[in-house]
Amino acid sequence: MPCTIVRAFTIQKLVFPVTTPTFSTLGVPSALVAALTADGKDTPFPIQVDTLPDTLAGRDVLGRGKTGSGKTLAFSIPMVVRLAQKVGTASRKPGRPTGLILAPTRELATQIDATLRALADVYKLRTMTIFGGVSQNRQVEALRNGVDIVVATPGRLEDLMKQGLVHLDSVQITVLDEADHMADLGFLPGVTRILSATPRGGQRLLFSATLDNGVDKLVAKFLQNEILHSVDEANSPVVQMTHHVFEVSGADVKKDLVKTLASGTGRRILFMRTKHHAKKLAKLLTEQGIPAVDLHGNLSQPARDRNLAAFSNGDVKVLVATDVAARGVHVDDVELVIHVDPPTEHKAYLHRSGRTARAGSAGDVVTICLPEQRKDLGLMLRKASITVTPQNVTPSSPAVTELVGEVAEYVKPAPRAAVQQQQPRGTSTGANAQRKRAQRSQRDHSGRPVAEGKFSERTGQSANNFRGSRGGNSTRSIRPQGR
Repeated sequence: MPCTIVRAFTIQKLVFPVTTPTFSTLGVPSALVAALTADGKDTPFPIQVDTLPDTLAGRDVLGRGKTGSGKTLAFSIPMVVRLAQKVGTASRKPGRPTGLILAPTRELATQIDATLRALADVYKLRTMTIFGGVSQNRQVEALRNGVDIVVATPGRLEDLMKQGLVHLDSVQITVLDEADHMADLGFLPGVTRILSATPRGGQRLLFSATLDNGVDKLVAKFLQNEILHSVDEANSPVVQMTHHVFEVSGADVKKDLVKTLASGTGRRILFMRTKHHAKKLAKLLTEQGIPAVDLHGNLSQPARDRNLAAFSNGDVKVLVATDVAARGVHVDDVELVIHVDPPTEHKAYLHRSGRTARAGSAGDVVTICLPEQRKDLGLMLRKASITVTPQNVTPSSPAVTELVGEVAEYVKPAPRAAVQQQQPRGTSTGANAQRKRAQRSQRDHSGRPVAEGKFSERTGQSANNFRGSRGGNSTRSIRPQGR
């Protein structure tokens, strides 16, 4: 009878330790590692792990990572390391930087410079920002004193190049941040001219959350032997981000819902479609006891800096912004983003939403939807790869109150300044003052005031509305004021 021999085998499972990459193992010098550690940055993010070996080696790189993934540090580290190795402070030349970073907005340029400067200080490298909306005098002075790295928006940089105040022929490393945005919206011609002014053999790094639009044109023309590192899909949403769509029955309910959502104790950003509505909503919330500041293109640079600083340091917890803040505003612990006006395209939605749930933190995103917006919003969310079930809500709905959490205390708004001061007795006001000013400005050919109510014989209109030509009389060559 055949017998079956059963042999017992002991299978030993070999476990290989998984080593977590560090900045040191990626090739970052110890001096910078110490600076990063002091700033609480001990563990590199995936985009940094993927790109640093190549960027530190001098290769041209395209880096794609979602908002808040650590792209700024991914290009700032190689920028500082490679320039510190090649350039000494003694070789610094006025108006000839050796590093250039292009960004689409002033806010983003400022944020980049803040991250970059902490690293550049380790090697005594000088950085500066160049952007419009402010006087160029300080920027010109900094260039004349010599600077190593310039963080600039294209418009003002081109202005200074045309004036011969800055030259890019010494640039060794060029970074294009938000590359997709820089290759769109009319930026592409200016960006192309700027990159053409940098040496052909310099290192070029392009970083963005998406790499589309005209990016391929820039890659084909300016990058050599490039390598693409992508840590997620082009439209990949952030895992720690929770999306909500709140449908309301009409505009009045929407106003009350916006006030309720803004009333929490944590930081929140409310996005509007227009500058006027952003300013108006910030003012309305402040009058309702919810201190808020606005951020949009109509503000002067000092006002933008002041409002963003108030939001960053916690003096106010509500920022009402247009899409100018969708890229480049990095403020820690923004717990809620509210699309008061839904954006028109999916990339704007992703960039707006990316102001929360940054660097591994959690956050919520609310889109407020009127009935007539339901179809367009659904199409946009599908393009953004966002799956969310809309909820019909009122300001008192449980889903709303749970999201708001603790309500902040009412803050009494500051009294308004008097619109009109009382005029001294005998001072003309209103229409009477305007009429007298008009009379004073009207002169006939001999220098005497034109009598009030005198009519032109040619036009039959009051001479108060016209200005006679020099050397003529009151009936000849009369032209309307203001032309």
